[in-house]
Amino acid sequence: MAVSLSKKAIDAMRLLDGQVPTSITLAGTNFLANGHPILTHVPSNVVATPSPFSFPVPEKTKSNTNINGCFVGFDVEELSSRHVVPLGKLSGIRFMSIFRFKLWWSTHWVGSSGREVEYETQMMILEKSDLLGRPYVVLLPLFEGSFSSCLQPGVDDNVDICVASGSTKVRGSSFRSCVYMHVGEDPYNLVKEAMKVARLHLGTFRLLHEKSAPGIVDKFGWCTWDAFYRSVNPKGVWDGVKALHDAGCPPGTVIIDDGWQSVCLDDDPIEKEGIDRATAGEEKPYRLVKFQENYRFKDYESVKRPSNKGMGAFIKDLKEEFNTIEYVYVWHALCGYWGGIRPNVPGMPESRVVHPHFSPSLQRTMKDFAVFNCARDGVGLVPPKQVRKMYEGLHSHLKSVGIDGVKIDMIEVLELLSEDYGGRVELAKAYYKALTASLRKHFNGNGVISSMQQANDFFFLGTETISLGRVGDDFWCTDPYGDPSGTFWLQGCHMVHCAYNSLWMGNFIHPDWDMFQSHHQCAEFHAASRAISGGPIYVSDSVGKHNFFLLKRLALPDGSILRCQNYALPTRDCLFEDPLHDGKTALKIWNLNKYSGVVGVFNCQGGGWCPLSRKNKSFPESANLVDCIASPKDIEWNNGNTPVSVEGVTIYAVYMYYSKKLKLIKSSDKIELALEPLNCELLTVSPVKVLPEKHIQFAPIGLVNMLNSGGAIQSLAFDGDKNLVRMGVRGSGELRVFATEEPWTCRVDGGLVEFQYDDQMVRIEVPWLNSPMPTMVEYYF
Repeated sequence: MAVSLSKKAIDAMRLLDGQVPTSITLAGTNFLANGHPILTHVPSNVVATPSPFSFPVPEKTKSNTNINGCFVGFDVEELSSRHVVPLGKLSGIRFMSIFRFKLWWSTHWVGSSGREVEYETQMMILEKSDLLGRPYVVLLPLFEGSFSSCLQPGVDDNVDICVASGSTKVRGSSFRSCVYMHVGEDPYNLVKEAMKVARLHLGTFRLLHEKSAPGIVDKFGWCTWDAFYRSVNPKGVWDGVKALHDAGCPPGTVIIDDGWQSVCLDDDPIEKEGIDRATAGEEKPYRLVKFQENYRFKDYESVKRPSNKGMGAFIKDLKEEFNTIEYVYVWHALCGYWGGIRPNVPGMPESRVVHPHFSPSLQRTMKDFAVFNCARDGVGLVPPKQVRKMYEGLHSHLKSVGIDGVKIDMIEVLELLSEDYGGRVELAKAYYKALTASLRKHFNGNGVISSMQQANDFFFLGTETISLGRVGDDFWCTDPYGDPSGTFWLQGCHMVHCAYNSLWMGNFIHPDWDMFQSHHQCAEFHAASRAISGGPIYVSDSVGKHNFFLLKRLALPDGSILRCQNYALPTRDCLFEDPLHDGKTALKIWNLNKYSGVVGVFNCQGGGWCPLSRKNKSFPESANLVDCIASPKDIEWNNGNTPVSVEGVTIYAVYMYYSKKLKLIKSSDKIELALEPLNCELLTVSPVKVLPEKHIQFAPIGLVNMLNSGGAIQSLAFDGDKNLVRMGVRGSGELRVFATEEPWTCRVDGGLVEFQYDDQMVRIEVPWLNSPMPTMVEYYF
């Protein structure tokens, strides 16, 4: 069944009754964007069809009445399950793209020619030229029928489209909508508009703004993975939560990662627990043999009610003892476990071990341990007609023992296993339909963290209800391949993955930047990015190994966080740059709080993708001091779900978190920064307003003891008659505001308080009141 789209969700889109001039045209052998060549030497078998959907052009744009895109396809003579066809030559136009560097994970890539395009490219944006009048252009591979598609490099600077069914039994020769092209003057709106067209055209998914994010996005959490790996057990989980709780950083979310399930080898007796050997790192084909928890959790006896046993008793005790915990999630793989479901197990759904097939383009991606194991051992795949039984059995049990949601890994494995199941699209449809039904029944539809899922197959087919997902590769505390410097350069890679992937994935799911460890050498670097990412914040600290000074700048005493209003994105001047390899570009990301913006500046240089070795590696020659600039213009004030009005604003108060400095600048002014590798700066950018009677300039900064300082400001009101400013503040600590005059008094929840005034900043200590209502702070001038 197609997913319906409400009139409200369509926003300003217009359905055209007849054909009209499109903003993308195929004229002879050239693709033109508003009349400007973008791809040349287009082969004669490539076909362009105008989109029936259009968008009004912004008033300031002097061009056609509507913005229209086009669908692109091709014809070939021979039927095949895979085709690679040139779309045209790209030369001299800078592009940014998102490509899969692993089966499961994607990242950012830039270039200016067709030969520089990477394999498995999921989205590409061509840079606009103000000089020529050429707009931004997005090329979005889609699925068509039973075929999925991606972009890749071709011969002589051609950009090729690769369409593949994933089964030699599913063949085709004619396509009309395997790519969608769209134009725009704003790169952020460009992608959003293209996704809205894809949403209407495909009818198989819902966009993020049509769904609600799960409650964990507003929580501080703790995940057991790096703390225990597969040796996780009830006592360890209890001790880990208690350590955070006793130090004043209690989690609101606990994620019990891999290690709680009942697994064994194919040759083991079914009743034999295999998890202990899996814990020791013996990478063999462990498969799921029952939906219930393994003996570690099954043997748990309640400390309060000894007659209560098992996972349910443990979850109940945990939530009762630590009342900040609202959510407990557990891990599982899309196919049940890494090796799937063991065949011929009584009480389990039917399965058979399927060995994967890697397409030529996937063979060019980086192989990780999960891929090696999958290739060697195969996956116990439940056939499509039985998969609903698998998810119902697993999720119904988890719900019955008090679990609130699931983290699902290994999602993109299906395309490797689809030969006998109608191809990758049809197999994915069956699995995601069953998964969606189970999530709706047991976990409110959105109680899930999607992971290892960074390909268009998942986003176009699996996101009807899923609204949260990982946007980067795993946080690697060390390099799993043994490079000692990977402890450092991999952290910059992680930032870049998350920031740029969000431009694509954030249209479907709320971006999750993954866990990190607060005691890691680069913990401050990670914490600063998580604080303004707009997603959940959770750590995977080992028990007793915590940096509480850092954690208390992220988490509030009630297990919640100061989350930005939107998800963080790279600034415009970073989109087509290389913040990992070029030795000179800093990654800059922006986000919005309710009354201010924030810019994070990160020196990520030092390692990343290597096209020659086909893997991520160290590039020590690029790990340099980086000079960069930041400006209020870096913030897209009118983008996002909750724009911040800057109409009539001429001055901004900019507070630099690590420098502890306040600067007053105009919108066009720039702040110069110099950052060593893996160092960063956070800038709270607050529009300055004026109390008219006394001409007092005022701007909130926020709680400067918190990394996302401006996130503390929940309400802001000006009373010009009384020369009064009222602010609702969430959290506790040192509250700062900019004011050109010293107030004559300040109040907190109606009571007089002491304050300090220096460097045009008013400083007040706000106490923690453990109330759901913000603390009201008043400034009288």
